[in-house]
Amino acid sequence: MGISICFKVGNRRRRWGQIAGLLVAVQMAAGLTACGGSDRELGTVGYVEGFLGGVAADEPQAALIGRDVLSAGGTAADAVVAMYFASAVTLPSSASLGGGGVCLGFDRASGQVAAIEFLARAPQDSGGDRPVAVPGNVRGFFAFHARFGRLRWSQVLAPAENLARFGAPVSRALANDMAEVAAALEAEPSMRRAFGVPAERRLVRAGDMLRQVELAAVLGRVRAEGAGAFYTGSLARQLAEGVEAAGGRLSMDDLRNYAPEWRPSVRVAMGNHVIHFASPPPHGGARAADMLTYLMDRGGYRRADTEGRLAAIAEAGLAMHARSGSAGGESLENPSAATFVAADREGSAAVCAVTLNSLFGTGRVVADLGIVLAAAPGPGGRGATALGPMLMVNENVRSFFLAAAASGGAAAPGALVQVAADVLIADEPLPRALAAPRLLAGPMPGLVHAEPGAAAAAQRVAAGLGRRVVGLPSLGKVNVVACPEGLPPRPQSCVAGHDPRGLGLAVMAD
Repeated sequence: MGISICFKVGNRRRRWGQIAGLLVAVQMAAGLTACGGSDRELGTVGYVEGFLGGVAADEPQAALIGRDVLSAGGTAADAVVAMYFASAVTLPSSASLGGGGVCLGFDRASGQVAAIEFLARAPQDSGGDRPVAVPGNVRGFFAFHARFGRLRWSQVLAPAENLARFGAPVSRALANDMAEVAAALEAEPSMRRAFGVPAERRLVRAGDMLRQVELAAVLGRVRAEGAGAFYTGSLARQLAEGVEAAGGRLSMDDLRNYAPEWRPSVRVAMGNHVIHFASPPPHGGARAADMLTYLMDRGGYRRADTEGRLAAIAEAGLAMHARSGSAGGESLENPSAATFVAADREGSAAVCAVTLNSLFGTGRVVADLGIVLAAAPGPGGRGATALGPMLMVNENVRSFFLAAAASGGAAAPGALVQVAADVLIADEPLPRALAAPRLLAGPMPGLVHAEPGAAAAAQRVAAGLGRRVVGLPSLGKVNVVACPEGLPPRPQSCVAGHDPRGLGLAVMAD
């Protein structure tokens, strides 16, 4: 039987060599020929016609793969899992297989919302000159997929494997992360090997093709054998030995005994709706829940002008830090994370955030596996404290309204709450809410941080507190899928958005 390979987004076809979408591996494995017509099977791009749902991610190629998964009949969780593994290839600065994270999932059929934590935790014996964390992403996303997915595990991993094996263009998102720590990466032989252009003695740049054959082999094992292959047996032994060679310490027991944890979400009522946040640890969800509760209890946000809303966000942040006992001495946290959001046509939704506890984690790669290692949690802001995705549903009618997640360290909870409040309380259009200027008050003693457009509000807040304003180019990055009138019954109200401060992509497909 012949093989026909094609992809379509709207009326535009994409070359397989640039974006290795879901259909490649599925059709090659099954020998399918259908790329059009009405005889497409579940797992084939184009299986779903009409409204698909929406996705948002910090790296564009990953977002397009998430869109293809929805087109192939996958659930929101299938799309998020596929976007994560694609990002492990295209955005390893934050989403490597070596990291960990948190997810929230909503299954419309059962009406259940569940939260899972799979952070990159410290090993039993953390040592070496670059202490390494125990990877959580592979087992975490495997468990999340087992509960909320519909497509086969192999189908949602295949696009990532192909991106690594055949190469993917370096996005501006990855290039910018590399430029931020270029000197440190160039000083590490393993990083130069993984992300270098030997002929030109430089690291890859935006637009360069990056092949990661060793990483493709790992993804192939995990695709074919499941998550257990990563944590036991020969692959786990190779990982533990590679960590030792990379200046860390990780035992076979650390890997074998790692287990994600399902936890009750933090719940905030808003009228007939419930907003769920990831529960501690990490603490970002609880912080955002406190801030949003403060805004709702205080009132007036809807009627306030831009300066008044920013002042309210600042007051909510200060109140949250005062209640948690962290005001006046907290350092800025690791700002490096990647987030993924999806809602499918049926009204189920998923949202996740992952991190390596620092940008590029330890700054080293397991050479024979192509895995960027997460840093062990510790001082200097290394950790996942700020992660805290949110998901809003009406439990009575099992309808989805909003899912969002933010990165940016200490600024993430405030950025997330500001966007959510603008959309849910003030009825602002999502693009306007994402573009609105932001400020941050609370984490650093004596300071209020402000984006350029928030200077006036920041001065007002700072004057009342005896603080000084410090300008920053950006505060947080937020990815969102929102359906203000509910999904179902009104998919036409749905919109996906990515933060203009980042270089990701949001796709709402119909």
